[in-house]
Amino acid sequence: MAYQNIQVTTTENGVCTVKLNRPEVRNALGLELREEIRDFLNEAKNNDEVKVIVLTGEGKAFSAGGDLSALTEMDAVSGRKRLQSGHEMIKAIVELEKPVIAAVNGAAAGAGVSLALACDIVVAGKSSFFIQSFAKVGLVPDLGSMYFLPRLIGRNRALELMFFGDRVSAEQAQSIGLVNRVVEDELLLEEVYKLAGQLAEGPKMALGLMKKLVNRSVFSEFDESLELEGFAQAMCFESADFKEGVKAFFEKRKPNFN
Repeated sequence: MAYQNIQVTTTENGVCTVKLNRPEVRNALGLELREEIRDFLNEAKNNDEVKVIVLTGEGKAFSAGGDLSALTEMDAVSGRKRLQSGHEMIKAIVELEKPVIAAVNGAAAGAGVSLALACDIVVAGKSSFFIQSFAKVGLVPDLGSMYFLPRLIGRNRALELMFFGDRVSAEQAQSIGLVNRVVEDELLLEEVYKLAGQLAEGPKMALGLMKKLVNRSVFSEFDESLELEGFAQAMCFESADFKEGVKAFFEKRKPNFN
């Protein structure tokens, strides 16, 4: 299948790289990009040539998160439908019985953090950073962040990141359990491909079942959480604070929330 928003390449040993390819908007997760990732993962499920997937971004960012320019006229109903498309992408990563490694280059912001955390292993370049930027525009974290974050770093730390939207460096992210490894920027893909190569040589069925059973143990309430997230975000889409937050973002000023 030909894709417009992602680049897909597969090596002979079964390591498949999926590169978000919208560098002009810092790989913002527009609707079409989400759908292409979902469609690829659903195809990869039954493709024996794909053993391990590496997810990364083209250019200087992993992903800047949601595409705010597409959200300015969003109402609750259309907002919920849009979120559901993102949920399908996240669930495709979680439910795929193959290892998925996030190679985080540069910024992972908002839903870009959610995308990384949905992966099984997260490796970050030293200059990369993570930021829960939702509150800055009057929204709640989406695409699973409210589910993933407390389970990875604890309730209090998760709420601190969500409330304040502070930038978290790669090394800080590793220290609190957001990422598995931090490597020099220029070595990021080299190190990730070493890990991916080892997994590609591993027992396919056993690795897939490990992921499935661990996810079933840890993610027992995942679907319910996504559904509640959808309702909460849909309410925020119709709020005055969201409209002010987006306007302030594009005008590069501090929002005046009411």
